Amino acid sequence: MSSTSARDDAATLPVALPEPAAGFVAYLAVQKGYSPATTAAYAKDLLQFEAFLATRGCSLTAPEAVTREHVRGFLAELHRRRTAKISMGRKLSSLRSFFRYLRQKKRVTGDPMAGIANPKPEKRTPRALNVDQAIALVTPHPGTPAASASREACRDLALAELLYGSGLRVSEAVGLNLDDIDLSQGIVRVYGKGGKERIDPLSDASRERLDAYWRRRGEFSPEPAEQALFLGSRGGRLNRRQAARIIEELAKEAGLPQHAHPHMLRHSFATHLLESGADLRSVQELLGHARLTTTQRYTHLDLSRLMQVYDKAHPRAVEKKK
Repeated sequence: MSSTSARDDAATLPVALPEPAAGFVAYLAVQKGYSPATTAAYAKDLLQFEAFLATRGCSLTAPEAVTREHVRGFLAELHRRRTAKISMGRKLSSLRSFFRYLRQKKRVTGDPMAGIANPKPEKRTPRALNVDQAIALVTPHPGTPAASASREACRDLALAELLYGSGLRVSEAVGLNLDDIDLSQGIVRVYGKGGKERIDPLSDASRERLDAYWRRRGEFSPEPAEQALFLGSRGGRLNRRQAARIIEELAKEAGLPQHAHPHMLRHSFATHLLESGADLRSVQELLGHARLTTTQRYTHLDLSRLMQVYDKAHPRAVEKKK
C-alpha cells in the first residue's frame, strides 16, 4: 500500500475499538499472553475493518450483523488499494480469530468468514547478507563510531552479534532481561511469539561482545529496578525502532551496498547455517518457528547455487548444453 493510502487509512480509522473487539484484544494480551506488538497488529486490523463497515452502515458493535458479503467487500477494497497479499492474509486471519472468539463466547452463531480463503501470497525470497557482508557489519572499522570505546559502540556491536549469531527476532532481542543471558554457559533464554520459551546458544563472538557491553551497561544510568539488557540513551529499554537504526548505521559504516535491517541478520543466520549443512529441523528450533514450512522458505536460497554447481560439474549437464 502506498504511503498516501496508509495516511488515508489512518485518517478514517475509528478512535477506539468497539467493545466486542476491545474485549478480544484484551483476551489476546491477558489470557493468550501475546506481545504488545502482536495485539497492536490485531487491533489495527480490526480498526480498519470497522472503518470499512462504517461505509456500509454496519459496525462491530453488532457483530451478528456482519455478513460474508461484508468480508468480501473488505477484501475487494484491499485489492483496490493494492495491499500486499501477505497483509491481506494477516487481516483475514485476524478476523477469523475474532469471530471464532465471539462464537466461543456465544456472542454470534454464524461465521461470516466461512468460505473466505486467503489470497495466495507471492513467493518472496528472504533477503540475506552473504557471509562477508554479515561479518563486515558486526566488525568495527577504524574511524567509524562502532570502532570507538563508547558505551553505545559496545551496545550496538553486542546487539548486532546477538541478532546474527543467534538468529533472534528484533523484538526478542530488545525484550531480553539481564537474567535471560548466561555468559558462563553460553546460552540465552528467548521468549518468542505467543510467549513461547526457547534456549538458544551464543556464539563465541557474541559472548565476547555481550561481556564487553555488560561492563559498560551501568554508564547508561538505568533505574535500579530496570532489568532490560539493552538500554537506550536515557537508561530505559531499547525499542525496536532504535534497534533498526543501529543496524542501519552499522551497515552504512561497513559500506554495504544495500539497506540492512535487524530481520536481515536473522535471515542471514538461517541461510548461512543451511549453507553449511545444518539440519532443517535444528534451524527451525533455533529460529523458534512453529511450522517447518516457515523454515523451508530458506532452503530455496541454496537452489541457484546448487544448480550452478550441478551445471559445472555433472557430466549429464555438460552433455545437455552441447
